[in-house]
Amino acid sequence: MIKKESLERWTIEDAADIYGIRNWGAGYFDISSDGNVVFLPCRKDEKKSISLTEIIEGIKARGLDMPVLLRVGNILDSQISLLHESFRSAISKFSYKGEYRGVYPIKVNQQQQVLEEVTRFGRKYHHGLEAGSKAELIAAISLLHDPDACLICNGYKDEEFIDLALYATKMGYKCFIVLEMPGELDMLLERSEKLGIAPLLGVRVKLASRAGGHWTESGGDRSIFGLTISELVDVIDKLKMKNMLDRLMLLHYHLGSQIPNIRDIRSAVVEACRVYSGIVQEGAAMGYLDLGGGLAVDYDGSQTNYVNSRNYTVDEYCADIIETVISTLDENQIPHPTIVTESGRATVAYYSVLLFNVLDVSRFETRVLPDSLPEGINENVINLLDAYKSINLKNLRECYNDAIFYRDEIRQLFKHGDVSLRDRALAENIFWHIMVAVSKNTQNMKTIPHDFDGLDAALADTYYCNFSVFQSLPDSWAIGHVFPIMPIHRLNEQPSRKAIIADITCDCDGKIDKFIDAHNVRNTLPVHNLKADDEYYLGAFLVGAYQETLGDLHNLLGDTNVVTIRVDENGDYFFVGELEGDSVSDVLTYVEYDIKAMKTRLRESAEDAVRKKRISVNERAEILKAFEDGLNGYTYFER
Repeated sequence: MIKKESLERWTIEDAADIYGIRNWGAGYFDISSDGNVVFLPCRKDEKKSISLTEIIEGIKARGLDMPVLLRVGNILDSQISLLHESFRSAISKFSYKGEYRGVYPIKVNQQQQVLEEVTRFGRKYHHGLEAGSKAELIAAISLLHDPDACLICNGYKDEEFIDLALYATKMGYKCFIVLEMPGELDMLLERSEKLGIAPLLGVRVKLASRAGGHWTESGGDRSIFGLTISELVDVIDKLKMKNMLDRLMLLHYHLGSQIPNIRDIRSAVVEACRVYSGIVQEGAAMGYLDLGGGLAVDYDGSQTNYVNSRNYTVDEYCADIIETVISTLDENQIPHPTIVTESGRATVAYYSVLLFNVLDVSRFETRVLPDSLPEGINENVINLLDAYKSINLKNLRECYNDAIFYRDEIRQLFKHGDVSLRDRALAENIFWHIMVAVSKNTQNMKTIPHDFDGLDAALADTYYCNFSVFQSLPDSWAIGHVFPIMPIHRLNEQPSRKAIIADITCDCDGKIDKFIDAHNVRNTLPVHNLKADDEYYLGAFLVGAYQETLGDLHNLLGDTNVVTIRVDENGDYFFVGELEGDSVSDVLTYVEYDIKAMKTRLRESAEDAVRKKRISVNERAEILKAFEDGLNGYTYFER
């Protein structure tokens, strides 16, 4: 249970603190006076705040069910503007002689609507795209219509990939083919000569610098991407021999997707600038320095160098890069290059919110203890009850350890038939009363012993929610990434329960039991009691990066419904995109089922049941209609 002192009154400020929304929300999310989560598409402009519950009502009125992935177009626009304007400010402040070009890596979220939004709004800043495969390159060429924007081709390339990039160059795209491995250069030179198209060349280098976080293996000498310094020198020599050193224009590196510490960023920029200077001194044309991705998102709002946060702002990130490039290159009088960053995570993370409803709850509740124990009951049960009656702050750890010992003894005796079913049930009840008492007492301790780690989670309710972790939040399951999750309404009420979240897959890993906290990761989420006949909605925020396309079809739960809205200058919002989630038929097709053949077999089985008089002809029709409706239905729970 979660209780404030009785003399204090629960307020919206308490809700904002407990869920940290004003820390991780970056000015895009807040709580209204009536207790609803609102989004502010223009960052901190309260005149244009829109309630998420109001959006849900609009979604339901349009015939779409939960779960829904909500995209807010204005937030994507704002993030692109923030990045470019911050770089412009730093360029002006430090009198930088080069320019900045942002590039969106398609792999971060490949959905067509997302790329359309990025290229449409990004055109005013010449915001480009990065492609790491043939499919991504074709998508980029079809959507990018700005000759001043950069089109960066990363990844391992075959002849077809290289030909596509060369044709894009001939069509007028500023398409850089970045060498990832030594063998690509010979292939590229051969295709360039055969097609008669001079390439715009880049090279990806392995830096010694590394960053902390989940993606630390992206950098360092043994990273799987890019060329070593020795291999870079070989490329330079070969281009000199072919009189094509003037085609080498870009240096690229990538340190990681989420770099929490600004010092790691600065260190990598210094090293990259030294490499860049060396290439220029070898006679290459150069002119572009691509720093890759890494601009982090502060998922937990702690503003620290913790893995789910960052210890810098976007303005500080841009200023540190510009200042470092100037100070390093000016030593050797190297002209300032156009700086390119591939900030995909920071661009789209805020843009999407996963909205889902709670279907049911399994509450942790102890039963009332009897006034006295039955005669002849096992001594270990008596010892358990004595431990419960004697518990206090001073002997807390002793009673906790005694409880675990006696419970385990009773379980062993039960296996050997020496303790009855009822006596074991009574012992378990006494044990959980002890755990509850321990948990309450720890609230009065300055330092909680590690023995009690996980106790809150053990006593928590389980809220069963209408979504799939594996489909919609795969990083939560795969690498323990923590996203902000909170109720989106009733926040003017004090939450009275602590819960973990379970999805609707038949998998014990289909749960979330790690939640953001300003100081650490907590094991439970404060939630409200469910009300009969009222839906209870939660939101998972900052999910726009990677989650949509990394998801899998665990239990054949497919893509969710997707809704895109946009807010106009008057603060009115409009639904500008609706994509229905996968049907059962869709996901069965994905895993190679022949739907027509399935229907034929179902009809034959139903007809066989008619012949054997198990069902009537009318029942056959009803059964086949139920199967047809099921095939056409949403893969998620429908009320």
